[in-house]
Amino acid sequence: MRQSSKDPSPTIGSIVREFTTKFESAGLDSPRLDARVLVAHVMGLEADCLFAQYEDTVDITIKRAADKLAGRRLAHEPVSRIVGVRDFWGLEFELSPETLDPRPDTETLVSAALELKPYFNGAPVSVLDLGTGTGCILLSILSEWPAAKGLGVDISEGAMMVAAENAENLGFAHRAKFVTGNWADGLTEMFDIVVSNPPYIAECERSSLEAEVADFDPPIAIYAGVDGLRAYREMFPSARRVTKPSGRIIIEIGSEQAPSVRRLLPMAGFAVEAEKRDLAQVMRCIVARPI
Repeated sequence: MRQSSKDPSPTIGSIVREFTTKFESAGLDSPRLDARVLVAHVMGLEADCLFAQYEDTVDITIKRAADKLAGRRLAHEPVSRIVGVRDFWGLEFELSPETLDPRPDTETLVSAALELKPYFNGAPVSVLDLGTGTGCILLSILSEWPAAKGLGVDISEGAMMVAAENAENLGFAHRAKFVTGNWADGLTEMFDIVVSNPPYIAECERSSLEAEVADFDPPIAIYAGVDGLRAYREMFPSARRVTKPSGRIIIEIGSEQAPSVRRLLPMAGFAVEAEKRDLAQVMRCIVARPI
């Protein structure tokens, strides 16, 4: 119904409440937070600043712009993709259609890498991030490890460019480089730490994924053949070749994949050293060493 000239102008608070109701009815997970973030984005504000301005009226053009964003969210497009950034490890990463939208579970890899700092005893270390996407794993490690430098590799040139831009924006361009490539193929440098969050969803699981993943994450970053293990089989041999004898590889795995990945690692020359659970107590990553 079109708003008449006698109708009160919308306020920030009324728009947030309207969107919250719509998102709740659509069964979205965090309706109020999503509404606040989208309205704040349109207004050019931080979400935490909205409360103080709830009674402020907004121009109808702002309301229309907000309505468009709400429509995208109702189509299950993730808020992070709508606003173009994702918070990860306390840092802000730009996204693009070519990059995976980083999940909090992947921070488990960052934690596992940082646990190795005492092992290297303050020495400079080199980190290789295979399938780097936004660069979030590598750059998060560098943010906590001043003696580290790194290389990110991605088969997608678009993803590689986003990662390089994130490194520049976060102030790590002098310690992080990004190249286009297929896993570690063609690399000649040896690395102390190799990290990777490869695709690991089986093709048969497509229909069971949430729309936020299936419809908006790039398929090349999600699916890995009929059993979800193709990327591991392809990556492990080249990763072993560039891992220093004293080095470690840290890889993300699917919730039921630990036994299968444990079998694949020794075949490529790695021995499992540790397994790490995420905050939900799901087995999320494996740490292995060369043998």
